[in-house]
Amino acid sequence: MIDSSARLYRRALVSLLLLSALAISQQPGASAPETKVGAQTVIAVGDMVDCPNVSGGEGTAKLADAIPGTILALGDLSYPDGSDKNFNDCYSKTWGRHKARTRPAPGNHEYHTPGASGYLKYFGSAAGQPGHAYYSFDLGNWHLISLDSECAAIGGCQKGSSEELWLRDDLRHNSGKCILAYWHVPLFSSGDEHGNAPEMKPFWDDLYVAGADIVLNGHDHDYERFAPQNPEGSADAKNGIREFVVGTGGKSQRGFRRPSSTSEVRSDKTYGVLKLTLRASSYQWEFVPVAGGHFSDSGSGTCHATPAK
Repeated sequence: MIDSSARLYRRALVSLLLLSALAISQQPGASAPETKVGAQTVIAVGDMVDCPNVSGGEGTAKLADAIPGTILALGDLSYPDGSDKNFNDCYSKTWGRHKARTRPAPGNHEYHTPGASGYLKYFGSAAGQPGHAYYSFDLGNWHLISLDSECAAIGGCQKGSSEELWLRDDLRHNSGKCILAYWHVPLFSSGDEHGNAPEMKPFWDDLYVAGADIVLNGHDHDYERFAPQNPEGSADAKNGIREFVVGTGGKSQRGFRRPSSTSEVRSDKTYGVLKLTLRASSYQWEFVPVAGGHFSDSGSGTCHATPAK
């Protein structure tokens, strides 16, 4: 009798535990843990806070209030220049509330202050150091690289320059990972203010050889998504890099010139941010507009299985 009672008790206990687990799994909003393993959320945007009129920058900063994850600030963070005053009086009161999770890259307006000193002072070691405002870090299976595209101010970006040599070495030590690189001035852009910037091609050459997946830029005040392409601007579905221009942070909006054949989506109608979900071997993107904005863009892609040959 004692053995039989013990068996019945154990069976009842197991049944109760199974029912409890089932009830939890069926609660609204519950999801299987394995669907989130390795996923990293990134928010990317540039050309952000105009001082003293911060309304545009505050609008995009509010989007970040509701989106967790790492922020990639794509340069020209505080206008009209990256002075201590503009960072402290305007940027800090908007996007500054997300400073602890921001990984920035400098833009041309940061260098309106000699040596980008206001930018480097505000972000400290997170932004690098004078003459070396570029760095890299890992998020899950992804390797992220922040570069300085103000070539004239740092001794050049050409092949053999200090930054290009650093980039090649960094890529050599991080092969086998999904790779995302970001900086301010885009190699490819249909924006009517700046357009293509050929001086950025050495960065693309190195990234392409390494099998990089995504490049993020700002500079032109619009949103533009390109098909995967090679450094020459030709479509390359197998080994190409997908570029996004996200100069929609709140400064102003501009138009487009005639787009290239690889330009897939463009908008100059709303401010907003690009939300990326980086998974172990793939990624998803979504353009999130500010309140009242109606443009959106979304899609997905996969990391390159092997570096380009």
